[in-house]
Amino acid sequence: MPVLRSIPMLKITSPSSSSLCSLESLLKYSLSHFLYHSFPLPTPQQNADPKPHQTLYSSFNLRALRTQQSAPSYYASLLQSCIARKAINPGKQLHAHLCHVGLGFDLFIATKLVNLYCVCDSLGEAHLLFDRIPKGNLFLWNVLIRGYAWNGPYEAAISLYYQMLDYGLEPDNFTFPFVLKACSALSAIEDGRKIHEHASRTGWETDVFVGAGLIDMYAKCGCVGSARQVFDKIEVRDAVLWNSMLAAYAQNGHPHESLGLCSEMALAGLRPTEATLVTVISASADSAALPQGMELHGFSWRHRFESNDKVKTALVDMYAKCGYVKVARNLFERLKEKRVVSWNAMITGYAMHGHATQALALFEEMKEKAQPDHITFVGVLAACSHGGLLDEGQVYFQLMMRDYHIDPTVQHYTCMVDLLGHCGRLEEAYNLIMQMRVLPDSGVWGALLNSCKIHGNVELGEVALEKLIELEPDDSGNYVILSNIYAQAGKWDGVARLRKLMMDRGIKKSIACSWIDIKNQVHAFLSGDNSHPDSEAIYAELKRLGGRMKEAGYVPATGSVFHDVEDDEKTNMVCSHSERLAIAFGLLSTPPRTRLLITKNLRVCEDCHVAIKFISKITEREITIRDVNRYHHFKDGVCSCGDYW
Repeated sequence: MPVLRSIPMLKITSPSSSSLCSLESLLKYSLSHFLYHSFPLPTPQQNADPKPHQTLYSSFNLRALRTQQSAPSYYASLLQSCIARKAINPGKQLHAHLCHVGLGFDLFIATKLVNLYCVCDSLGEAHLLFDRIPKGNLFLWNVLIRGYAWNGPYEAAISLYYQMLDYGLEPDNFTFPFVLKACSALSAIEDGRKIHEHASRTGWETDVFVGAGLIDMYAKCGCVGSARQVFDKIEVRDAVLWNSMLAAYAQNGHPHESLGLCSEMALAGLRPTEATLVTVISASADSAALPQGMELHGFSWRHRFESNDKVKTALVDMYAKCGYVKVARNLFERLKEKRVVSWNAMITGYAMHGHATQALALFEEMKEKAQPDHITFVGVLAACSHGGLLDEGQVYFQLMMRDYHIDPTVQHYTCMVDLLGHCGRLEEAYNLIMQMRVLPDSGVWGALLNSCKIHGNVELGEVALEKLIELEPDDSGNYVILSNIYAQAGKWDGVARLRKLMMDRGIKKSIACSWIDIKNQVHAFLSGDNSHPDSEAIYAELKRLGGRMKEAGYVPATGSVFHDVEDDEKTNMVCSHSERLAIAFGLLSTPPRTRLLITKNLRVCEDCHVAIKFISKITEREITIRDVNRYHHFKDGVCSCGDYW
């Protein structure tokens, strides 16, 4: 004997009492007598979501319901109304009625029900119904694959795709983008390549929707070359496809390629979209390409995006990352609506430049107007770390958890370890790592290792390097930092041991590189580089500067030199570091008092930091160095970091 379940009735208001009685009686009978075991459904919540119910049932044609109770098309229109409104509760009650009148497993109706459950994120009910109906309808498969691709678990979307193939159905240009989205979320490159092969065999590879899905999948998996191959095969490209390829470059550390492709897009005659501009402006920010960023600023204004707050927020981020914090703040203040991402961009910009006071003041203002999120607190804690504000950092760390109920992420812990370590509280930093609620990553241990270098703590430095070798065994920078700690302590046997370990593992020291943009042309320099056409003049300028710096009191600091060599050789090595070559070229190539912006792929060494302060005073230049960690603004012999970085 099947178990029956009674479902609570909705209170339906209508001007016609006779119609109300007829409809209410029909629904009451239908909804209270469907078989639970024939298709179990969750009990709808009482008194939930009243407006969608009223809207839905006020649209019933009562006469049609009495005379066409078995007409699938009529019920399909009602279900479509539920789908459009994401009205899950009336949809469930209508499903119950359909089961009673014998239409619960009708393929046309059931496909609509599966779609309803998917858009309402009730994938359990969707899959249960899917399993009990015929599966010859490709749209049915697409609906469920899409549901899992949007909401997870993503593995289920990929599994359904393979089941669909086994069932004998061929995917279309809706199937491929959905399943590729699931591959993107999982970075499932092997499945992605198999799906790509299938799309190629079935002729869908050059479809713009499928192509965009393939490009996004390859981008998320870090295969930019494969993404570009897909892009190049598609002859007719829309803005979405161009944007996908622009984002692929920007998200994988190829900002210059992203900017170049944007130029190609303009030449192809396509009008940029909001997504286009946000992507390429962000790319110029990541590469500190200020001239390109300024061109994009003008370009966006000419194309009437001057009132678009998302584009303006991207410009705020770009100007902040390119060292023009005042311009960024001016744009920020002119935003019509300051969203959380806008506040975060400005706070993080201040933090990058070491303007801790301004960052914290802006955060206090933000608290009155927007709800801070976890990214906000990364910026706030980074500002405290870069400014050496230990007490404030500890207060904000506790505030984040206590008042905003934000669980610390690995980025928050990295900021706190860096802050404690820089302040000489190395044991506290180590204890915090041991108490972390998330698994420490290379950023956390790297922050501790760098702090050990600052304070010459060999023992904790060895512990940090051991952990870093487990996490990223081929990163030469970690070995070099501990080598420098050994060198500073005069432990040359430790230096030799690390050098041998690197040689045995085939690890080569990362080559330092600095670059400067002069008249829209990027000039790159390596340490000790002689390849530049103006190399002779550059070294002559360095020699001239060296003499003036020595007269002003500069003494080279050679403690960080990797090798145990004579002092004169150490001095020559640090004096030809890549950032100094870039500065010398900038001095030769620009008018007096022009500001110089140098970007470096590694951290600025201690000696160069001291030397650039002297150079800024001697030449009366403002020199900005953007290294791998932060910005340094040198002016009149002083750095904005306060020698704290």
